[in-house]
Amino acid sequence: MGLSGQLWTRRLTTEVMCRFPDRLAGHFDRKVHLVVDGHSAHRSRKVRDRLAAHPDDGCTSCPPYSPELNPDELVDADLKHSLPQQHRARNQAELAAETRRFFRRRRRRPRIVRGYFGGPRVRYDLDENPMSL
Repeated sequence: MGLSGQLWTRRLTTEVMCRFPDRLAGHFDRKVHLVVDGHSAHRSRKVRDRLAAHPDDGCTSCPPYSPELNPDELVDADLKHSLPQQHRARNQAELAAETRRFFRRRRRRPRIVRGYFGGPRVRYDLDENPMSL
C-alpha cells in the first residue's frame, strides 16, 4: 500500500527508492524507521549512497535471505493467510480489493499491527523507534 492508501502498481526502481524516505518523512511528525532488505532497488549503489548520506533517517538493512528480521514480511504473510481460501482473486482488481479490505481491518486492530514488531527477531525496530499506535 502506498502512503495515500492506494496500492502500489509501479515497479520499485532505484529512483523511486531514493525519493521514498523524503516522501515518507513528509507524512509524519516524528522519526520514521525504514527497513530495507535484499530487493535489488535497495541494494543499488545509488540507494546505498543516499541512505549513507542521511544517517539520521533511521534506516536498518536486513542481511540477505532474512525475512524473519523484516516486519514487512510478517505483514505479507498475514495478508496471504487472510485471503479467502475458497475464492481466489481472478484478476488484479479483485486482488487489490481484497488487499484494501485486509488493511482496513488491520487499521482497526492496532494490537495486531504492533505484533508485527513484537517478535524477538524484529524487536530491534520497536526498541529503536517506539510506536504509539
